[in-house]
Amino acid sequence: MGERHAAAIVLAGGRGRRLGGVDKPGLRIGDRTLLSIALAAVAGAPVVVVGPDRDLPTGVRVVREDPPGTGPAAAIAAGLAALPVLTGHDLVVILAADLPAIDAETVRQLCVGVGARGGAVLVDAGGRRQWLAGAWQHDALVQAVRRRASWSGRSVRELLGPVEPLELAGHEAATADIDTPDDWRRLG
Repeated sequence: MGERHAAAIVLAGGRGRRLGGVDKPGLRIGDRTLLSIALAAVAGAPVVVVGPDRDLPTGVRVVREDPPGTGPAAAIAAGLAALPVLTGHDLVVILAADLPAIDAETVRQLCVGVGARGGAVLVDAGGRRQWLAGAWQHDALVQAVRRRASWSGRSVRELLGPVEPLELAGHEAATADIDTPDDWRRLG
C-alpha cells in the first residue's frame, strides 16, 4: 500500500436508509460483497472494521462507534483507537464499505499521494472530496480526532477537512458509492 507501513479503517456500519434499510456492505457484486471488495483493497495491512459483527477474515478486528449509529466521524475515531500502535510516519487508509470499484492500486496511489501532506483523498468528477476514500498520516489523524471529546453526529468533513489533504482525481468508478437504489442498479 505504498512506501510506508499502513493500517486501514473500513467503515461498514450505517443504516442504509436510502436503500430501504439494506446492509450496504453485504451487497454483492458478482461473488463478492462490497465489504470484501474494500478488504481486498487493503489486503496485507492491519484492518479495523467499524460496524456490526460480521463474518470476517482472521485478524480483522471489529469495533463499534460509541454509541452505535452516531455516524462516520465517530466511527473513524473508534477505528483509530482500535488500530495497533503506529508511529507518526505511518499511514491510515480510511475506506467506506460501499465503494464497488475501490482496488489496491487506487489505495496505493492514495498512500503515495500523502507525501509530506497530512492526507490524500479521491476527488470525484464534480470536484467533491470523497472523505471516505483516503489515506492519512497517523499523527495528523490523531490530532484531528483529538480536537473534540466526541465525534458523535459530527461530519467527516469537519473531522478531516482541517488536515487539508492532497486531492487525487479518482477514476469515475473508484469514487462512486452506493447510497440509493439507482446507484445500486447503475453500479451493481
